[in-house]
Amino acid sequence: MIPIAALTSRFPRAGRVDWIGLRPARREPVRVVASAVVEPRGLVGDHAPGGRRAVTLLQAEHLPVLGALVGRDVEPGELRRNVVVSGLNLAALRKRRVALGAAVLEITGPCPPCSRMEEALGEGGYNAVRGHGGWYAEVVEPGPVKVGDAAVPA
Repeated sequence: MIPIAALTSRFPRAGRVDWIGLRPARREPVRVVASAVVEPRGLVGDHAPGGRRAVTLLQAEHLPVLGALVGRDVEPGELRRNVVVSGLNLAALRKRRVALGAAVLEITGPCPPCSRMEEALGEGGYNAVRGHGGWYAEVVEPGPVKVGDAAVPA
């Protein structure tokens, strides 16, 4: 029998950075970029508060689920997260580290929806995002990240 500690450290494959977005200020449109620099406070050009909520991540596989719940395609920018990752279960990395390109983050907790989800996704958008809103992360090691970079447990 494999110990649970060993099971929770195994991942079938590396993930991938699929999308990067910067939120210049509250309520301003998200700016989609091909690359960004992660500094201790978050992505350069983003209004992140730093600390445990410096970078927000979203699991790409949740976008079709959200689309099914709201009855239309959902774009990453509508959720106002910074980085979309595919192929790696972010929930399994809670309180663990993940390398995105040269940057290393620690997943600190789930990112709950805000009331803006009703504006962005329509009536019921807030409840649709519950459990699918992504993850907050703290910066452990700054560095550049770009679309196409590997996302791997660190």
